[in-house]
Amino acid sequence: MQPADPHAASISAVRSQEVSGDEAGQRIDNYLLRILKGVPRSHVYRLLRRGEVRVNSRRVDASYRVEAGDRVRIPPVRTAAPARPVGAASSRESRREIAPVLYEDERLLVVDKPAGAAVHGGSGVREGLIDRLRARRPDAHFLELVHRLDRDTSGCLMIAKKRSALRTLHALLREGKVEKRYLALVARDWANATVVDAPLDTHHRRGTERIVRVQEEGKAAATRFQPVQRYDGATLVEVETLSGRTHQIRVHAAHAGHPLAGDPKYGDEAFDARAREFGLRRLFLHAHVVSFAWPDSTGDVHVSAPLPEPLRAVLDAWPKRRGGGARSRRRSAR
Repeated sequence: MQPADPHAASISAVRSQEVSGDEAGQRIDNYLLRILKGVPRSHVYRLLRRGEVRVNSRRVDASYRVEAGDRVRIPPVRTAAPARPVGAASSRESRREIAPVLYEDERLLVVDKPAGAAVHGGSGVREGLIDRLRARRPDAHFLELVHRLDRDTSGCLMIAKKRSALRTLHALLREGKVEKRYLALVARDWANATVVDAPLDTHHRRGTERIVRVQEEGKAAATRFQPVQRYDGATLVEVETLSGRTHQIRVHAAHAGHPLAGDPKYGDEAFDARAREFGLRRLFLHAHVVSFAWPDSTGDVHVSAPLPEPLRAVLDAWPKRRGGGARSRRRSAR
């Protein structure tokens, strides 16, 4: 008789779980992902859509925020122990740096997320950056993403180290009190500072791929674009998000007639072909500043991530536009 594999998948029983005060305030999808270790994100969303997850005997969608005392019905699911693939302290992966730490205190961790790294598992990704961070920090009792960055976007990514910090930061984000600025290279000459205020609808598909479109029935979204340096047929812009929608910067830039360089979903093929001539091999979008003030402190948190060398090399190779000198804030790109 073969011994049981401790890493084999198993099917859990239906259970009911009460939300504690420390867990209150988080979205139900994130709450379930922490409880259902090894369950793909796509499956968690499927359980919510089917109504198999109930809160106080009622169906809820993924955006519902749990409250202290809520009773959550968790249906039977197939789970797998993640310890073997995630641990592997002797593997080459475990010896590589996951993401440089830009800032850390007792409540918050800010890392410089590399382009190409998914922030969480799912959609064909076995494990995300947050999963690897938890594996590297086994003594950390709490590590949760405060926000997300697209897989191809690099730069400042905030991770809460306490539930109270996560609730505070989510409140600051909802109130527009967290400044998030990006650097992006866009097509054509973007002459003046512009705020693109256009609602975004995420319920669209192009084949099996989800896309976002500007539509009146979408959710309100606004993005500020500020030219930094003009190039021949392109402009480096600093971008500030005034709301937090999926693909917001990319869709608003394309809507304004200035798609981002290297954007396979919303970009311009001819512009992208030229960008490749100057060495661009990824989406040119980098989260370079995050800044906010803790409500209970006079100290501000201000973190910046330098532009990655491959993107700097593209700017160095791209000829500058005659008469289109850099603004005084060009130093933001360096």
